Amino acid sequence: MSKKAILYVHGKDGNSQEAERYRKNCLGFDIVGIDYDVDFPWIVEEPIRAAYDKVRKSYSCIYVIANSIGAYFTMHALQAYDIERALFLSPVLDMERLILDMMGWAKVSEAELRERGEIPTSFGETLSWKYLCFVREHPIIWRVPTEILYAGNDHLISRQTVNRFIEHHNAHLTVMENGEHWFHTEEQLAFLDTWMKKAMS
Repeated sequence: MSKKAILYVHGKDGNSQEAERYRKNCLGFDIVGIDYDVDFPWIVEEPIRAAYDKVRKSYSCIYVIANSIGAYFTMHALQAYDIERALFLSPVLDMERLILDMMGWAKVSEAELRERGEIPTSFGETLSWKYLCFVREHPIIWRVPTEILYAGNDHLISRQTVNRFIEHHNAHLTVMENGEHWFHTEEQLAFLDTWMKKAMS
């Protein structure tokens, strides 16, 4: 039985089957994809922790690979757990900053969001006062050695946010300058594969 396993946490509108694409980059590891349907950290933490607890019974070494908001969910859910290494793709590293940025894009003040509770936006996200309060009330302490793949043309996460995270965590950054938040072109996926193989070695 293999002693090494990877938990994969997808991003928004993704699914656990995405993990299969990365199997070729992670030789010697079994990969377990985690599914979730609702994008709330206080709900997503349950399937992530349940998957970890199940895998921990059979494997002595656990890595995590997480994509976009899946990185935030992973850090929130597993910050107190024993993780050997993390690989984050286009990660949401500072959820409060992202929410405040989206409020700025939508021209919504904190007072307005607090009063209304939820506010739909023109770019498809619903701003939530409960979500913002939860993020502030549950700060993350992440001590896992982490490899980050970031795209220079990421429209969602600023380079400044990534740099701040790097400065305060045991993390190493790789940037594909002409990449996008969603790595999907042939060139981008080839870059991702090369990065992942090196990060897993």
